Amino acid sequence: MEQPEQPEQSEQPEQSAPTDRPGRPDPAGRPAPAAPRAEGAGPFTTRVTWVLPDGGTAVWESRPARRRGLLAVRAPGAAGTRHSRADEVSVARLRRLNTIASLAFVLGGALFAAGAAVAQFGSGDATTSAVIYFTGGLCFNTGGYVTLLQVINAPRHVPGGQGSLVTRRWRWWRYEPVRVDWLSAFVLFAGTLVFAVNLLDSFLQGLSVQQVNRLIWTPDVIGCVLFLISGHLGLVEVCHGRPRLLPRDLGWWIVAVNQLGSVLFMVSALAAFTKPSTGSLVNADIANWGTLTGALCFSVGGVLQLFERP
Repeated sequence: MEQPEQPEQSEQPEQSAPTDRPGRPDPAGRPAPAAPRAEGAGPFTTRVTWVLPDGGTAVWESRPARRRGLLAVRAPGAAGTRHSRADEVSVARLRRLNTIASLAFVLGGALFAAGAAVAQFGSGDATTSAVIYFTGGLCFNTGGYVTLLQVINAPRHVPGGQGSLVTRRWRWWRYEPVRVDWLSAFVLFAGTLVFAVNLLDSFLQGLSVQQVNRLIWTPDVIGCVLFLISGHLGLVEVCHGRPRLLPRDLGWWIVAVNQLGSVLFMVSALAAFTKPSTGSLVNADIANWGTLTGALCFSVGGVLQLFERP
């Protein structure tokens, strides 16, 4: 059943200097709760800590909340932290979207790797490779858009409340550029669309060297740049703005593996530039192997993402 529209809650409260100092006391002499402490990078908030009415604390982190519907809550005087989970509507929604996005990237990466193998080992003509790439590109388009849907429809936190996540009405689109998770997902989706231009143009016949570089190579490079930007924003989100290794964090591994794939895609794209003087690629072997290994990274990232579910 369609959920009623919830009052809009700001995903990220107005940022101010982090503080642990209590506010002014109320007329009864009790100190007011400390202001929420926001962490992140630049204009982006990736973690918020606030005091609950009962004296405990709640911690919202961007990726666990939107991927797994989790909020960390610590009761007054408790040594450990428990996780408050979103309601069943949000949990079912997140599981469904996560599965679709994961499988799309697994299949898309596998098809891109197969297309590169066909191009490298000569087991088919250029059209065969282009068809395989294009099919894989459709999978990447699907994975990119579903990833954006995950962000748009993630449960939202309520700073100063009871340490819970609020489910909102389903949306197919929402514009939230001040959120690092939204921006990362949107740039990723945009990159998959630019790759689609590159893949469609690869079916054109009789192009000059200049046309090949303008219609096929240029969109390829732009798509790679967008993937790299998206991956960087993903690392900002999971690391809260401070570059570091988090080997025990599954989310960090997913972002890191995908970013490695983006780097390999960029290496492949640079090697695929057609030299005007000779009409040949800078290095066809590097172009094919870069695509193959980069695509496998995205497949591995998709497999890992299957385990990052509510």
